[in-house]
Amino acid sequence: MALFVFNSASKMVSSPFVILHCILICVTLHCNHLAEAKMNPRPNIVLILTDDLDVSIGGMIPLVKTKKLIGDAGITFTNTFVASPLCCPSRASILMGKYPHNHHVVNNTLEGNCSSTAWQKTQEPETFPAFLQKHGIYQTFFAGKYLNEYGNKKAGGVEHVPPGWDHWFALERNSKYYNYTLSVNGRAQRHGQNYSEDYLTDVLANISIDFLENKSNRRPFFMMVSTPAPHSPWTAAPQYESNFPNIKAPRDPNFNVHGKDKHWLIRQAKTPMTNSSVEFLDNAYRKRWRTLLSIDDLVEKVVRKLEVRGELSNTYVIFTSDNGYHTGQFSLPMDKRQLYEFDIRVPLLVRGPNIKPNQTSPLLIANVDLGPTILDIAGYSVNETQMDGMSFLPIMTGKGNSSTWRSDVLVEYEGEGSNVPDPTCPLLGPGVSECFPDCVCEDSYNNTYACVRTVAQAANLQYCEFDDNEVFVEVYNLTADPFQLSNIAKSIDQEVLEKMNHRLMMLQSCSGQSCRTPGIYDSQFRFDPRLMFSSLVPHRNKRRQTLK
Repeated sequence: MALFVFNSASKMVSSPFVILHCILICVTLHCNHLAEAKMNPRPNIVLILTDDLDVSIGGMIPLVKTKKLIGDAGITFTNTFVASPLCCPSRASILMGKYPHNHHVVNNTLEGNCSSTAWQKTQEPETFPAFLQKHGIYQTFFAGKYLNEYGNKKAGGVEHVPPGWDHWFALERNSKYYNYTLSVNGRAQRHGQNYSEDYLTDVLANISIDFLENKSNRRPFFMMVSTPAPHSPWTAAPQYESNFPNIKAPRDPNFNVHGKDKHWLIRQAKTPMTNSSVEFLDNAYRKRWRTLLSIDDLVEKVVRKLEVRGELSNTYVIFTSDNGYHTGQFSLPMDKRQLYEFDIRVPLLVRGPNIKPNQTSPLLIANVDLGPTILDIAGYSVNETQMDGMSFLPIMTGKGNSSTWRSDVLVEYEGEGSNVPDPTCPLLGPGVSECFPDCVCEDSYNNTYACVRTVAQAANLQYCEFDDNEVFVEVYNLTADPFQLSNIAKSIDQEVLEKMNHRLMMLQSCSGQSCRTPGIYDSQFRFDPRLMFSSLVPHRNKRRQTLK
């Protein structure tokens, strides 16, 4: 850069003294920047949240750079589960650190409290970003998909900026790749279908890099980047449209088989699937993988920018998903929402200060733990909040006692259905939804269930009860039956069933600290039969509460 001064004759001439002076200033500023970073002991935090990324059916395979830059550089949790296998309830659980029965978001609609005005008024001020912002130390940044109904004109439109965010770049409504609207700090910014300017995953990467370059260096930051991929419509970037030409959905033992001993919604799926259905889901599987390559690029750009700025060593980078996915398992074409591993299990990779590289942990994590963990990283305690989850920071840094870590978590889902028969499947009558042309429906009103997912040295179990006329029960021994082919509800020891039923009802009514009590395979667990109820507490009545 040329520097100039004016001499007495008003002619512009270069001055070596000015150049030297400027160099000294630049060196001083750089030293000040490093000094500020050293003076600020609180780490930075980056949360990268993907949409519908499974871990059970190969979703992490294309993410080579992500695994290298985050997983290999830190810790990978192999037993991470969502509180609900659907976008909006799960995202609310991440933001609030609460189970659905406590944050009251039960589906992806305004009526189900997905970014409803009532939820904005009563629950949104209690998210962990709002907590961070309120304490004034962290600068906060959000880019990407927030909640499915965010931006709905009936709930404030894109002008609504949730509490907790200093910098806000949120997608209006659900995932898209082109032709979408962003709320930029409450003002609409419309995008078209020009790849270089509008492809959403890349736009989010660029916005994130801009934030890192222009943020204050005097305060730590929390950055959340929420990608549309690999959610439908599975639109790949042009350079990746031809990748994976021969890949197919994995033919695991539960692929294209009849779920004969499962809930009626699973039993109604047609087996074997038609050739056209299999071809369709294989094509969707390939498209999902192609969209993931842009996520891999985003992760690389963010990590490299942190590295160049000298901030990577003081930054926690967390990578996860809002729910899993299925493509042909138990002859269900494709969706999420079900209680099985492929829908409730998600990836979780973390790198950061004091986390040794190349670690793998089998300890049980729930996405209600993300908020408490991020607050713990920032220097706050979960006991200062009403959160249901617990911080896994001590586990990552080797300061926790894995032998006393929790052994179970709760999974809840409230089914959705239509009051009139689906035109693609009139024979099933009203009450179903998400139906495919060959008359296979992925959801229904009575696909409402709650599960206790247990991971302990003595047991790897899943116990689920449905809120239907049957009070249908499904139980799986994941050690002997990892693909959940056999429902052992009728053959398992009756005492175990009773304890599981009791534990489920306790978790369904828990709040805060009571959600972190010992499970039935913990040494501290105490079973009190007096707390048993004669029948299930209806999930729907408990969870679909009116917010005022």
